[in-house]
Amino acid sequence: MINCNPETVSTDYDTSDRLYFEPLTLEHVLEILRVEQENGTLHGVIVQFGGQTPLKLANALHDEGIPILGTTPDAIDLAEDRERFQQLLHKLNLKQPHNGTARSRDEAFTVARDVGYPLVIRPSFVLGGRAMEIIRDDAQLDRYIATAVQVSGDSPVLLDSYLTGAVEVDVDALSDGQNVHVAGIMEHIEEAGVHSGDSACCLPPHQLSTETVEELKRQTVIMARALNVVGLMNVQFAIQKGVIYVLEVNPRASRTVPFVAKATDSAIASIAARLMAGEPLSNFPHRAPYAADVGPDTPLPLADAMTLANPITPWFSVKEAVLPFARFPGVDPVLGPEMRSTGEVMGWDRTFPLAFLKAQMGAGNILPDTGRVFVSIKDSDKTDAMAAAARDLIAMGFQIVATKGTAAWLATNGITSESVAKVYEGRPNIVDRLKNDDIALVMNTTEGTQAISDSRDIRRVALMDKIPYFTTAAASIATVAAMKARGEGYGVRTLQG
Repeated sequence: MINCNPETVSTDYDTSDRLYFEPLTLEHVLEILRVEQENGTLHGVIVQFGGQTPLKLANALHDEGIPILGTTPDAIDLAEDRERFQQLLHKLNLKQPHNGTARSRDEAFTVARDVGYPLVIRPSFVLGGRAMEIIRDDAQLDRYIATAVQVSGDSPVLLDSYLTGAVEVDVDALSDGQNVHVAGIMEHIEEAGVHSGDSACCLPPHQLSTETVEELKRQTVIMARALNVVGLMNVQFAIQKGVIYVLEVNPRASRTVPFVAKATDSAIASIAARLMAGEPLSNFPHRAPYAADVGPDTPLPLADAMTLANPITPWFSVKEAVLPFARFPGVDPVLGPEMRSTGEVMGWDRTFPLAFLKAQMGAGNILPDTGRVFVSIKDSDKTDAMAAAARDLIAMGFQIVATKGTAAWLATNGITSESVAKVYEGRPNIVDRLKNDDIALVMNTTEGTQAISDSRDIRRVALMDKIPYFTTAAASIATVAAMKARGEGYGVRTLQG
């Protein structure tokens, strides 16, 4: 194993026979492989378990005569190259968000006019969503091209239509080149536009219909076969008004693999390694379906981890991101397409709300039992589901404090709230109330450059004073459901049953 970050292997440094602490550059890797070749035959290199960095080395290693185990470098390039991948999706009759590629400033503006605002822009072959942004007007696009990236023929930028209000779904699959097993289907809590590493997600999906889940499986299988994937593959989908769009395919292990393995009790990374070494998927039998009546005291059905588990479990596992904003006082803690999280936790229970509650506790978000909840939401989030969540807060004994527009909307739904001034509307305003320890929970969703800037102080004070805050409607609704479910009671027990 070659790993330049000692921290990531500090707890299991003896997993591999030899562990090299060297940078993942072509020169260092080739030198290590030369040393390994002196010890015997080098059967090949696995590049799927190191994220995006080793994928970038695959072609160069292949050119140097090093065998790549698993998915071929050409298939990796087919998934990573935007234009080749777009042609493949057209051939498979699968949908993508309206998009385009630009290699110059003028091209970027031409594509933006065609795609329309808002749009998501990013460089090719990026790590952790680096330099990805949601662009809402020409001025933002001009600033991005001038300061964020170098746009050229070798370094194009990708512009995708931003699917407002879409639900994002991650799917992990195993393949031996012919047969495909869908290992995990994770529904994101936050809507599309928040990086998958920062979004809370649930396995199995807690809101998607059976028909939608089956269609996600079908599309995953045909893409895995078309790409001739051997090993692991991750697909990111977005679902808007019942229509499924393919956002991207990663022909490698995604950061979701450890979560899926724990949630389904299936060692998918070990199985993938054996597939890459040449074993067929048929060597790993499908596990019997889970019992549907899993209750609070039912032991986890621990089984042989080298079997293939059904991704639709009768219990819920929720992953929540751990964000480092408190250590960076000047940073706005609003979530977006560029990844910010530094870790994640997992909550498990028989219902989604209780699993979500445990995930929040694990991430250090202690949800209040009493007090005032500040609610300020953008117009597109003023839905029946949000109104129902507000009613649940009142029923639990909370008082709602809202900005004028939100208070007026709540009133039309028969919900009582206390009106409070925005930051720029004079004193005392919502920031003063937060500083006075008068607010126990913040639900603040914004859209547009000016609105995000105006509400920055709210998020900053909430963060520094350790007041739980949520910046998306979906997370706010899930939080209220979790607080409501707390009354049912919950327990904690070992994974070993």
